[in-house]
Amino acid sequence: MKEPAQGGGFWSALRRGGVPSAIASVMGAPTAQQMAFIRSLTREQRRSEVLRTPLERLETVVFDLETTGFSAQHGDEILSFGAIRVVGDTIMEKEQFYTLVNPRTVIPEHITELTGITREMTDEAPPLMNGLHDFMSFVGGRVLVAHASAHDKAFLNAALWKTSKVQLTHRVLDTMMLAKWLEPQQHQTYSLDELLTYQSIPIEGRHHALEDAKMTAKLWVAYVQEMLERNVTNLADVYAHLSHA
Repeated sequence: MKEPAQGGGFWSALRRGGVPSAIASVMGAPTAQQMAFIRSLTREQRRSEVLRTPLERLETVVFDLETTGFSAQHGDEILSFGAIRVVGDTIMEKEQFYTLVNPRTVIPEHITELTGITREMTDEAPPLMNGLHDFMSFVGGRVLVAHASAHDKAFLNAALWKTSKVQLTHRVLDTMMLAKWLEPQQHQTYSLDELLTYQSIPIEGRHHALEDAKMTAKLWVAYVQEMLERNVTNLADVYAHLSHA
């Protein structure tokens, strides 16, 4: 992505987080503090010790995004973040996160029909940087979990690059990939609805980011319990099995 040719010094300073927050705010750009926080958080990830954390104590954040479409590379934007914290196989019901964000673009009619999110709702919502900063603050250094995570990772990476010029470095586990390993040949599409039905998890509020995150968390917990029964004891074991699935 190329930056404007004029004002190169400003954009260089903004990338380094060296622009005072008041100036950044006036310019309509992310504040230096928000950018610095997100950058520091991404630098702290990929620590090897998390691989040895027993699954019973592994801290994860199960999350979902609603978006204006399916291609972050072609102008689609995040509409909402939903997430819930899980420790081992225990869902921390009171530790949830949800926010709408203003995508500053048209919300297609079929997306409104699917998600219930209207332009009027997002007009009053915070900008992407604020929602992203609050989401990343909620995540902290925990491992991320999502269903069909390629979609969510693509949008997170696009948002992180747009706002802070960094890439997502958190470890991300995909419940779809876990299902393909743990339940081979048991499903046709490995869609969230199909896996929830198979696990007898009630389907409620689909295509709402927080509700989808909560249902995915129940799916993740079921897989944690199954992995423990198979003597898969830590994250390193999980990655080893997934690499051979």
